[in-house]
Amino acid sequence: MNDPTSLLQPERIEQAILLIRGQRVLLDRDLAALYGVETKNLNKAVRRNIERFPADFMFQLTADEADSLRFQFGTLKRGQHSKYLPQVFTQEGVAMLSSVLRSPRAIQVNIAIMRVFVRLRETLTLHKELALKLAELERKVATHDDSIRTLFDALHSLTAAPAKPRCQIGFHVKEARAPYRVRRK
Repeated sequence: MNDPTSLLQPERIEQAILLIRGQRVLLDRDLAALYGVETKNLNKAVRRNIERFPADFMFQLTADEADSLRFQFGTLKRGQHSKYLPQVFTQEGVAMLSSVLRSPRAIQVNIAIMRVFVRLRETLTLHKELALKLAELERKVATHDDSIRTLFDALHSLTAAPAKPRCQIGFHVKEARAPYRVRRK
């Protein structure tokens, strides 16, 4: 993985983006690997320009959040994990890093990261639109199902035999009786 172009692959950058505190962020160590610098040097450059990184551009993880990340990434290896709590950078913070880190590699890395963030945003927008359309379709199908069920119930009631015989309406001739006899006196 020492090949610089393999580090700039969109899939590699996308895998490094995490969702922490409801924001998409990149860890300082992942950014340092992308920029080809040590994490401590990246953090030094940020501290020298701390006024450029407000809380919505960069924040430090809590001990619980850092431990949670360690559990997600696997077991601790000697020398691999820092004793300091990691810094994380939002999309805006990564963009601000381009003004702090001025190497040609930093420019290329920032362009690649911004493209990945834009692609993720477009993908999420598309998924939200699809989810809304699916919910609308489900709602329509539910009303159609109710309408179809009502229609079938009406058809069944029309085709079913009546439960009791109906009274006939109109004039009906009953059994013929013997004609009246007139009595003579």
